[in-house]
Amino acid sequence: MKKKIENTIHKLVSDLQDKQNAEGSWSFCFENSVMTDAYMIILLRSLDMHDEEFVERLVNRLWKLQTREGTWKLFEDEKEGNLSSTIEAYFALLYSGTVKGDDKRLEKTKHFIEKKGGLNGAHSITKFMLAINGQYDWKHLLPIPIEFVMIPKQFPLNFWDLSSYARAHLAPLLLLKDQQFSIKMNDIPQIKHLSRRPQEVKYSERELKLFSKINEGLQSLINIPSHLHLQGRQFAQQYMLQRIEPDGTYLSYFSTTFYMIYALLALGYKKDDPIIIKAVQGLKKMACETKEGIHLQNSPSTVWDTALISHAIQEAGVDAGDHSVEKAVEYLLKKQHFRYGDWAMESGIKPGGWGFSESNTIHPDVDDSTAALRAITYSAAESPLIRQSWNRGIEWVIGMQNRDGGWPAFEKNKTKPILTSFPMDGAEAAAIDPSTPDLTGRALEFLGSRAGLNKDHPQVKRGVQWLKLMQKDDGSWYGRWGVCYIYGTWAAITGMKATGVPSSDKHIQRAKAWLERIQHKDGGWGESCYSDQEKKYVPLHFSTPSQTAWALESLICIEDKPTPAIDLGIMALLELINGASDDPSKTYPTGVGLPGHFYIHYHSYRWIWPLITLSRYKEKYG
Repeated sequence: MKKKIENTIHKLVSDLQDKQNAEGSWSFCFENSVMTDAYMIILLRSLDMHDEEFVERLVNRLWKLQTREGTWKLFEDEKEGNLSSTIEAYFALLYSGTVKGDDKRLEKTKHFIEKKGGLNGAHSITKFMLAINGQYDWKHLLPIPIEFVMIPKQFPLNFWDLSSYARAHLAPLLLLKDQQFSIKMNDIPQIKHLSRRPQEVKYSERELKLFSKINEGLQSLINIPSHLHLQGRQFAQQYMLQRIEPDGTYLSYFSTTFYMIYALLALGYKKDDPIIIKAVQGLKKMACETKEGIHLQNSPSTVWDTALISHAIQEAGVDAGDHSVEKAVEYLLKKQHFRYGDWAMESGIKPGGWGFSESNTIHPDVDDSTAALRAITYSAAESPLIRQSWNRGIEWVIGMQNRDGGWPAFEKNKTKPILTSFPMDGAEAAAIDPSTPDLTGRALEFLGSRAGLNKDHPQVKRGVQWLKLMQKDDGSWYGRWGVCYIYGTWAAITGMKATGVPSSDKHIQRAKAWLERIQHKDGGWGESCYSDQEKKYVPLHFSTPSQTAWALESLICIEDKPTPAIDLGIMALLELINGASDDPSKTYPTGVGLPGHFYIHYHSYRWIWPLITLSRYKEKYG
């Protein structure tokens, strides 16, 4: 087995070095749901942009992803299909102009949509798209007035309390709702008939409490001149425009840019306005190739992939002076942020983090930042200039710690529980930016293994304490940005171990027992995206390379010598790596954007995490 491990490590490193771009980056596809592909077709048609070849390629991919039941899914083991994805694909295919309404391939689709409750059963994000196109009534959406954005920051509940991701979407959506905007075109497909009559909207006590708090804030503005409504519109408009990245996209996301374009149309912008034209061009650049054809990424993962891969090959023995590493470090240094963004409002630190996408210059996050810092650590030891960037990055990461001791994704202390009742699907996950075990564990792993901070350091100590409090009764931790309990448990274990928490610690021992308990008979690990929706571990009927690697790395860092679970797992991992490239295990999404709605298949993960885990095994056990 030792020889097979060495050969596999060598092959993975060689494959990755061959795939490196000339500028030093790695560009793997960030494959998400069909939403972005469908929305791109809809956008191009509604803007009268006649890029027929591009539309045809997107249409072809949608057909290839349709199930035999006529539906579209978020992940392979999703029962029947996903209602929102199916509505989005169905509407886009009709909108493309290349598909007739009586196409036999869509008969089962219509039946599925009707059976599942029609358009009313869709996710809020889908309903917003439908409302823009005149297929859903705005009165059933977002009962928040545009004046909400004007409530001062010092008030107990205001626009700035929301997470940056929520604000980025809410600004255009509030504008669209305020204008009750819908595209006026003759050839928009009519699918209203697929919707049952909406029941009267009933709000929960928590939602009503939220509305009451917002109303209190609005009442406090009573002495402000009556043009508050206009000010709210102007503020929301400027909020978007000030966050347009150099490539024309709004904060480097497809979804935010999509809604921004329509919000600008609602404000009177023409379809051929330079801002809109450049935004569409920026979205087109987000296209990547998959085996089914062209796909629009919601946010290309170039910085993330480059940071993880350059770190992984160094862990596998590639020297920091190797050309591939030097080029990657050079690239990452160029992508470090030196502009203040929204994150600075809650933090007195200077810029120094990294973002997820190449075009991202003002929206850094903790996970990308620690990934980039790992990648440049060895180079920083040799170069004073790189060391400056490294130090600046560490200051930024430490400065992003939340009051509770954990780490968030994008902004600190955006944690007001009442906002999880915001009247949009997914608000419990997206409206706030709380500490999460996966981000906290990853931050601690970097600070312990690379920055030399141990469990006695005040901020590390707080992080470890918070993690221990977050452990589930079964011994696992929930991971917000990956699938899901295996991911969170891996991050927590490796984070605590890196800071000096002993393997004998009861929290680590409980987590170890849980990982061994859920190991598949084939030796691997696999977890379903349903875990993320049900908020409990749901096994997948097959093992995946990334989840197997995460579980194994956790056990390796606990055990002084290989155990039967580890050896069986390593054999399974080698089988997974060397198996067929189109095997479902290699394409199953193990990343999460929005629980229950948006899952990610990182094309790079089949290389990155197995390489790191095999390198850990070889380093520790010989």
